[in-house]
Amino acid sequence: MVTVVVAEKPSAARNMARALGGTKGSYKGTAYEVASLRGHLYEFAQPHAMVDSSLADIYQRWDLDNLPWDPDDLTWKREPQKSVADVIKTLRSTLGRGDEIVIATDLDPSGEGDLLFWEAIDELGFHGRRFSRMEFTDESKVSIQRAFEQRRPVKSMQDESDYRKAMYRSQWDYLSMQFTRIATAMSRQSGQNLVLRQGRLKSAMVSLVGDQQKNYDSYVKEPFFQNRFRDENDVMYTNPVESRFDLKGQVPGQYSPSAVVLVSKADKETAPPRLLDLASLSSMLVGKGVKANLTLSTYQKMYEDQVVSYPRTADKTITPEQYKDLAPLVDKIAAVVGVDAGLLTHRRPRSTHVKPQGAHGANRPGPKVPSSLDEVERKYGKAGRLIYGMLAKSYLATLAEDYLYEQQKGHVEKYPDFVGIANVPKSSGWRAVFDPDIGDGPAEDDGHESGKGLGRNAEPFIFEGANKRPEHPTMKWLMKQLEQRDVGTGATRTSTYSEVTNDRARYPLLTEKGRKLRLAQAGEMSWRLLPGTRIGALGLTEKVYADMRDIAAGRATAEERLAVVADWVREDIATMARNAASMRAELGLKERVGAARAEGVWQDAPGGPKRVAFKKLWSGRAFSDDEVAKLLAGETISFEAMSTEGKPFTATGALGVGDYKGRKFVGFQLKVPDRPTKWSGRTFTPTEVTALLAGQALESADFVSARTGKTFGCRVSWDAKAKKIVPDFGSDAEPPQSWCQVTFTDAQRKDLAAGKIIEGTGFVSAQGKTFDARISWKTEGGKKRIVPTFG
Repeated sequence: MVTVVVAEKPSAARNMARALGGTKGSYKGTAYEVASLRGHLYEFAQPHAMVDSSLADIYQRWDLDNLPWDPDDLTWKREPQKSVADVIKTLRSTLGRGDEIVIATDLDPSGEGDLLFWEAIDELGFHGRRFSRMEFTDESKVSIQRAFEQRRPVKSMQDESDYRKAMYRSQWDYLSMQFTRIATAMSRQSGQNLVLRQGRLKSAMVSLVGDQQKNYDSYVKEPFFQNRFRDENDVMYTNPVESRFDLKGQVPGQYSPSAVVLVSKADKETAPPRLLDLASLSSMLVGKGVKANLTLSTYQKMYEDQVVSYPRTADKTITPEQYKDLAPLVDKIAAVVGVDAGLLTHRRPRSTHVKPQGAHGANRPGPKVPSSLDEVERKYGKAGRLIYGMLAKSYLATLAEDYLYEQQKGHVEKYPDFVGIANVPKSSGWRAVFDPDIGDGPAEDDGHESGKGLGRNAEPFIFEGANKRPEHPTMKWLMKQLEQRDVGTGATRTSTYSEVTNDRARYPLLTEKGRKLRLAQAGEMSWRLLPGTRIGALGLTEKVYADMRDIAAGRATAEERLAVVADWVREDIATMARNAASMRAELGLKERVGAARAEGVWQDAPGGPKRVAFKKLWSGRAFSDDEVAKLLAGETISFEAMSTEGKPFTATGALGVGDYKGRKFVGFQLKVPDRPTKWSGRTFTPTEVTALLAGQALESADFVSARTGKTFGCRVSWDAKAKKIVPDFGSDAEPPQSWCQVTFTDAQRKDLAAGKIIEGTGFVSAQGKTFDARISWKTEGGKKRIVPTFG
């Protein structure tokens, strides 16, 4: 028997094997074998597959009447992800050889690494084994060896706080599917057949972009004019209490030129910016025409080849070991991306960027350094070239010196309330390597960057300004907003952003045009439905994280905190209903009232009595309470109904299971005759009925269209299984029986089939006009058809 070390993914397993001496073997007297997951091997099943069969129909339908869900109804059943059967088979075999199973998945703040390990153990049935936990700061050789030697004993899945909090978050997000159903129902009630997907991150994105888009679109420029001074070095001097005027002519000319007084000089410095995360990297690439989904897929390929580090990290710093691993590669990386190695003089770890905690470390170059950016582009395309260039320069900037500048402050001598600030660069430092904010411009209070500093004399002038227009939403803007509110990680923001902006999706929430971001149709409807809702609250993630901390600490249970979701669903149904009414009024949409539903126990259901719900309206007629009771009792009912052609008929039927586009549903099923009687206005004779039942085809020219009332001809047969007449309007093999309300004789059809042209009279067009024409039966547009000629 051996100790089985379970890594989160193949790349981590390779690092484990490298540190311990191979995929299997003995490390300091302990026999081991390294196994690997591939992320989440399992996912929750659909809601209707998680409940008792008597509730399945209720949980499958998207009707508001079926919300909220009761978490106690759900078994939290899982099913394998796609394309992981081989991984599961290998894992099961390896685990079977172990007497100790080691959790060596990532140590995520969210507990995700523990969750994906335990869900695999749970589904494969390996509870009761001896478990331990490897706790490592990174995947360096030293960290892995130390973690293996000092692995912590684990009693059970439920004793692990990281598992408990991660399972709660996973269950909460699953229950949040109800909010998608609410929003979608409101959309359909407003006559729009859209699926409006909601979630903690999706809804936050929609709310932020929608609000900012509204602010941007409703901006009204309000110009103002004000006295200011400017010196010969273009430094501006302002007085914060100086009056502003609506018109230039209103500004009093009360100032005269004056000398400038230098008040102070101070040397200042700024350290390199933090390393790029996946969201900030993707934001920069969007500005260069690279979509977020391409960034994700390209980065993943580069990671698998060890050209860059793990993409989905939540770390913002790297560990000392990770710093040491990259140190020998720095000059080589610099040469690849065209950075002067002479600028990289800060070759000691910065406490702001290197910390002794983390897992994968922040995004950075990988251990395999390409020979050139051209090589990167040949293998990974333009996106790969940009990814490596930015990621490498971001890291190299941390090895450059601080940016140094002298800040000069002064005022106008005659009017000392007018103050100016100039920043004089002294050493570019890291800014000569990589500046992620280049082009953004400094804030007004930061002062004017000038190589000359403050001037000697200042001239008064009338400054024309205006209220600042809100920034147009962009990916970069959105990612900053989400980061400020601590909603999601850089990786989850990027993957969710890619999902909601995917122009190939059926219902995208956001659209990108260049750098600009706007609401798509589904996004705008969501934005109008979200105000005041729980799912749309930007503080929702903070609430979920607080719950996770309480559950991890044992101050609460997942069941307690999940119980409130039902109340939130009820609240959001009411809130979205109010918002939907306002939305319809503002957009000119009409409310579409859905059919009422009947509920009860269907006594005659397949497999025995079960609780069902079904539409109370059929063919324009609502069932009475007495009829509903009879249907649930398994009885057959009859009533007068209206056909789709608007003609009255007697409908007879019972409750049954129907099929609509592959989806099974319970509802009133019309009883159809066991034999053909009539079709399209023509009643079949007993002889014809016998022939149709025997499988023969019947040809006639006196069928009548219910829609137009016009006579037409075709061949019909009887589908015994479906119990319906099946028409055949002819094929390329032979001419039709009639055309434009004229029935052909057998001789005419024979001539047409032989390729002859025949004279025809009394044809009636679709517009009801009579005409004569010479007609032939020939191929036109890839298909044989009647072709008329005139004159």
